[in-house]
Amino acid sequence: MRDQLAKIRAEALAAFQGAETSGGLEALRVKYLGKKGELTGLLKQMGRLSPEERPQMGQLANEVRAALERALEESSKKLEAAALELRLRAEAVDVTIPGRPVSMGHQHPMNIALEELKDIFIGMGFTVMDGPEVELAELNFDRLNAEEGHPSRDWSDTFYFDEDSRVMLRSQTSPMQVRAMDTMPLPIRIVAPGRVYRKDEVDATHSPMFHQVEGMVIDKGVTMADLKGTLSAVAEKLFGQGTVTRFRPHHFPFTEPSCEMDVQCHKCGGAGCPTCKGEGWIELLGAGMVHPRVLEMSGIDPEVYSGWAFGMGLERTALRRFKIDDMRLIFENDVRFLEQF
Repeated sequence: MRDQLAKIRAEALAAFQGAETSGGLEALRVKYLGKKGELTGLLKQMGRLSPEERPQMGQLANEVRAALERALEESSKKLEAAALELRLRAEAVDVTIPGRPVSMGHQHPMNIALEELKDIFIGMGFTVMDGPEVELAELNFDRLNAEEGHPSRDWSDTFYFDEDSRVMLRSQTSPMQVRAMDTMPLPIRIVAPGRVYRKDEVDATHSPMFHQVEGMVIDKGVTMADLKGTLSAVAEKLFGQGTVTRFRPHHFPFTEPSCEMDVQCHKCGGAGCPTCKGEGWIELLGAGMVHPRVLEMSGIDPEVYSGWAFGMGLERTALRRFKIDDMRLIFENDVRFLEQF
């Protein structure tokens, strides 16, 4: 048995040393040290030895096993190191090669205009509000003094969800006025930007989905002069010193008196062009003094408090701000257009 142990040791050590792959080394481990391996099979014959020989052969067998396990571990580490070296060479990176340039993004021109507007109004003490795009007709129309039969409530103008015309995609951000009056303490100064939806045909200045910025002030002693002064200051801050504006009488059911504010066309300077449809002016917003009935429906005494409100088209603001002549460019995601900003 002594000779057999020596033979197994010599053969196994040589085989472990010559293994070229981890798989081959594992097969050798099973061959010599596995449950059915050569060393295990020889140890099963220990029972045939005399009591005097068993301790000596047992000690020798343990020494052989320990030597084989050490050699196996050393060969395994060498193979792992060699495999790692090959992998590092294969995956080597030449750090002297110029890297790929990273193109940094930037805000969309409409978002730039929105952030500028919010900064202007926050600087004036306004609070920015956000609200749902799926709205109740009660808040979009009824509470804003637009009763049944008003043209804006027609199915040809508004996107409704139900046959009763009670749930809809909001056609304006004006419901935020009602939400503010119902939830905020007086005095109120809010600005509410958001998406709105109307059944408009797409052209240079219209879209069925667009964005509005709603604003409202309610306090004691508020007048039309406050409205005109504030909105004129906003236009100058947004479009630059000397911006030409005009206020025209108009009618809105939720304001009385009402007006529209125009800015001089940035494309033609007031001479008339396709962008302004030959008028020389571009309508920027509608505004007016909050109707007493709207105040009353929100539980505010119109004899004590008054207020003004406005609704501004954000796309038209961006058109004027960046001298863009077609609203459709804002929604087409043409990278050649967007990279200009």
